[in-house]
Amino acid sequence: MAVLDLRPNCECCDVDLPPQSPDAFICTYECTFCRTCTEGVLQGHCPKCLGNLTPRPIRPEAGPVGGLAKHPASTERVLAKAACTTPDPSKSSVVFHDAHD
Repeated sequence: MAVLDLRPNCECCDVDLPPQSPDAFICTYECTFCRTCTEGVLQGHCPKCLGNLTPRPIRPEAGPVGGLAKHPASTERVLAKAACTTPDPSKSSVVFHDAHD
């Protein structure tokens, strides 16, 4: 079973995002951002892959498949190397074309 990392912080501003946070947003690569950065500078798009950002699911403390007790959230903080800027999703074909060459 694949399990989301549930990264502990916003990759732009480094604000804490605990596993239960309704303010955490992710892309399909699990890049993680807070609501303020997602709705502000990022305008709903990941600055790395240019995909859309969606609310991150909440993992309960326990449950039929184990929850956080069996699959704890990541403790590894990930930060952007430079300040986050507004992504331009219209250039996604260029990004993905270059990435596959």
